[in-house]
Amino acid sequence: MSQIELTPSDEELCEIIEKAITSFKGNSEVLRGAIGYLFLARRMGWKPSLLMNTQQTVKQYDRILSIDSRVLFVEVGVDAKKSIAWAAVQTVSNFWKAVKGEIKGVRSTQISD
Repeated sequence: MSQIELTPSDEELCEIIEKAITSFKGNSEVLRGAIGYLFLARRMGWKPSLLMNTQQTVKQYDRILSIDSRVLFVEVGVDAKKSIAWAAVQTVSNFWKAVKGEIKGVRSTQISD
């Protein structure tokens, strides 16, 4: 199996997580969600991740992790095709309208094969 280049690197991921855990105060479920988001967005990319989460949630996770998703992650990651929402958005003309919920039936948290 060939190695897939992912951004951020494993070392950068660990550093982000360590800093987030050290500085976080609040509900641990939110911190867990942010860390899970970090791993999924790394493989899905920031665009599919925006379709799988609300903009508010992504902003919250970015704050918790001290990151900017659009800078840290690629637009479309190696596993974007597994996102039901990403597949659905390919049939519409305006990505941002889909993100905002103005186009019905596109947003989804589901992942397929």
